[in-house]
Amino acid sequence: MVALARSRLTVAASLSFAMIAIYFGFMGLFAFGKPVLGAMLAPGLSLCIVLGPLVIISSFLLCLLYVYWANTIFDRNVKSTLEQA
Repeated sequence: MVALARSRLTVAASLSFAMIAIYFGFMGLFAFGKPVLGAMLAPGLSLCIVLGPLVIISSFLLCLLYVYWANTIFDRNVKSTLEQA
């Protein structure tokens, strides 16, 4: 059970740190790198307009990754542990 709890904590912490890095990286660019975010990729399309939705999409992808991991690997390991007990 300790190994299961440790693996869940490791995955959850890794995904949380990834989301924190993405979010605060974007916010850091927003605060200190406005010329970078203001770079025009196409007429009427700046880098900020592209990165903003990517931050939101990345949060959904990280959540989807966690749910997939929990439903496939974690639940299977919990079930096998309960059967052994």
